[in-house]
Amino acid sequence: MIIFILRRLLLLIITLFLLSLVAFSLSYFTPHAPLQGASLWDAYRFFFSGLCQFDFGVSSINGEPIGAQLLSVFPATMELCILAFVLALIIGIPLGITAGVMRGKWPDLAISTLALLGFSIPIFWLSLLLMLFFSLQLGWLPVSGRIDLLYQLKPVTGIAVIDAWLSHSPYRHEMIVSALQHLILPIAALAVAPTTEVIRLMRISTDEVLSKNYVKAAATRGLSRFTIIRRHVLHNALPPIIPQLGLQFSTMLTLAMITEVVFNWPGLGRWMINAIRQQDYAAISAGVMITGSLVIAVNVFSDILGALMNPLKHKEWYALR
Repeated sequence: MIIFILRRLLLLIITLFLLSLVAFSLSYFTPHAPLQGASLWDAYRFFFSGLCQFDFGVSSINGEPIGAQLLSVFPATMELCILAFVLALIIGIPLGITAGVMRGKWPDLAISTLALLGFSIPIFWLSLLLMLFFSLQLGWLPVSGRIDLLYQLKPVTGIAVIDAWLSHSPYRHEMIVSALQHLILPIAALAVAPTTEVIRLMRISTDEVLSKNYVKAAATRGLSRFTIIRRHVLHNALPPIIPQLGLQFSTMLTLAMITEVVFNWPGLGRWMINAIRQQDYAAISAGVMITGSLVIAVNVFSDILGALMNPLKHKEWYALR
């Protein structure tokens, strides 16, 4: 197990180093790059030194420090991704287990059909449909942004709901409600794709667990189906799919860019797209480094977590020898 973890951590270090080369190339080889003019080695050493200090230089558009901009937009993206991922797990795991237990029956067909439909809908189109129906047609939810412009929310953590809860404003309750209302549509749109994948993974894993002898033995002992699912199916079906869930969280980071643009959400994705439009290569380099590092770290640590929870994963090292 220790060897397995060390291999994954070594993979993390190597991949982050390669990612730093990609980010450095955007700051050195592109037109009007901020590090042009210096030798290749001196430029990379300067870039890596700033990277270790979270210093990405200043924006060529507004002259503001890029690190400060990242600290203001990164929590907004994490707020969307984490809440959407939790929603995907809450909906996807029960539906996936239901589809696996009822495999071949009408609940399985209905759930699988809905999952396929949700997976097939482009997120930008779904976002626009939700906005048109719930915001413009019914008027139930706000169209865009994080909070109503009437409220002055002081950033503390960067997460709107928490900042509103920590606020001492006399309109604190209204600010919390406004922040929650602004979250509903972006989270709903962002959670659809990972929910369908969670359903698919749980369905396959549940069907595999149900074919095991210990589940059949539990059924012969007279245990109810609910007890078998709670004690045996859920406990054994979830750990093998944890690495795949890490991949889904990484995918959500890319989907969040589209969601943030549609809903005018002031997060990392919209910030990067604006940097690309304005050819701010220092900001693009920083965004690539931060986003890529997060994706790689989530994938590696979800793989390690899956190995810790799934003893069969421990044998991977020996199988590769």
